[in-house]
Amino acid sequence: MTRKQRRAAFIVVALGILGLAVGLVLYAMSDSIVYFYSPSDVVERGVEPGERIRLGGLVEQDSLQDLGDATVRFNVTDFVETFTVTYRGVLPDLFREGQGVITEGAFDESGGFTADNVLAKHDEYYMPPEVADALKKSGNWQGEGADAPHSETYGQGSYP
Repeated sequence: MTRKQRRAAFIVVALGILGLAVGLVLYAMSDSIVYFYSPSDVVERGVEPGERIRLGGLVEQDSLQDLGDATVRFNVTDFVETFTVTYRGVLPDLFREGQGVITEGAFDESGGFTADNVLAKHDEYYMPPEVADALKKSGNWQGEGADAPHSETYGQGSYP
């Protein structure tokens, strides 16, 4: 085997090992990836019960119910579809009706969403980019021409 052939064989073997390593890492991470869905996406894609997702949208006005024992129920909507979310724990201080929210959890067999994590906006102008994109996709984005700036202008940790 000539020197050129050995170098080519070494490169091929190294690329094979690198490809195998990347494949194993991606396979290992596939169980820990949590996808974001708007309520319309959930209906469109048919999310299975028990599959962990992030459900994001706006907290529907007048939907917040205190069930006692630190358990709350509220609706998350993108103005096309709406899902009821049940969460046990302390809600973030900035959680409000009519504001953007991302909940992390899973649907149960009855179609209700049980969240184990609730993420709320971080200032009065911010809306999570995923929620803003979902509202734009559904045609219900209220940011353009509204009094308050929106995530395209003041997103990702920027402030006025």
